[in-house]
Amino acid sequence: MKVVFIGCVEFSFITLKYLLGLKEAKVVGVVTRNKSSFNADFRSLGPLCAKFKVPCFFAKGNNQADMANWIKKSDPDIIYCFGWPYLLKNEVLNIPRLGVVGYHPTALPKNRGRHPIIWALALGLSETASTFFFMDEGADSGEILSQKFVQIKSSDDASTLYQNLALIAVNQINEFTKNLALKEVIRMPQDHSKSNYWRKRNKKDGEIDWRMSAKNIHNLVRALTHPYIGAHCLFMDEEIKIWRTEIIEDNFHNIEPGKILNTKCQNIIVKCGDGVLKIVEHEFKTIPNEGYYL
Repeated sequence: MKVVFIGCVEFSFITLKYLLGLKEAKVVGVVTRNKSSFNADFRSLGPLCAKFKVPCFFAKGNNQADMANWIKKSDPDIIYCFGWPYLLKNEVLNIPRLGVVGYHPTALPKNRGRHPIIWALALGLSETASTFFFMDEGADSGEILSQKFVQIKSSDDASTLYQNLALIAVNQINEFTKNLALKEVIRMPQDHSKSNYWRKRNKKDGEIDWRMSAKNIHNLVRALTHPYIGAHCLFMDEEIKIWRTEIIEDNFHNIEPGKILNTKCQNIIVKCGDGVLKIVEHEFKTIPNEGYYL
């Protein structure tokens, strides 16, 4: 089965590398990018293509006409699009005989849209899913090909959840690639009445407000940690990145949110609107004194 692969993030690299080892799939072309100004987990697939001698097209902007013309020359049976910043248009979707398979790490039809790993953690969800689906012109709205539910542990952050989803995803790819090659797949329509869409996050969404509960701030920090851009707070008119926190027992009463209760070994203990948080990993150049306010 001839496959064209489209992607430009770390997840794309992991899944393409795995796909290149499957005998049921012959990767006849890869579409990627040389750089990205908005994918924090960006990774070009060019070096991997060079190593495996796979033809590679470097897309610029959202010029899908040039992309489509290049893909047509490869005459693919199917396209895998795992990690791409734009919705694909019909000029690309209509090329392969078996369709275009996309990926979304949520329990579709729930939680379509942008930044699914970030929102799942920031909202404190205990479960998500690794979902592959046949793409249409909508956003994450096509028929489901494979879906595996994934527990989100309290110890998970963006990095660990990202890697766990990738491990589960490659097993799904192994299974459905073999089925696609045999043309033995079940397409499950989504119930659109159960869908919702997560919006694109903005910089303000990543700013810590110490009036929030310790739990909510902790969820925000673990949602935006590596490979993403990090949550931040403001101190002395400077933006400070916060990468890792811990919720600690709250024995402090009648203290205003944002007050620094203690500092020890680069850790900073801060009173929140409800509870207390320990800032464990951060970018403070100088540790603020006890009694200061964030």
